Amino acid sequence: MAAMKPRTGDGPLEVTKEGRCIVMRVPLEGGGRLVVEMSADEATALGDALKSVAG
Repeated sequence: MAAMKPRTGDGPLEVTKEGRCIVMRVPLEGGGRLVVEMSADEATALGDALKSVAG
């Protein structure tokens, strides 16, 4: 039986490299996390897009 873990969104944004992929875990309001797996090229494109709207 799997361990039951509380679903909280209080943790920090996490980005890790797992094998050839980059995995981003974004905490959500109301609990849980959005987990996105992407390639290095996709991560670069995401970073550029965020920079263009953030400042």
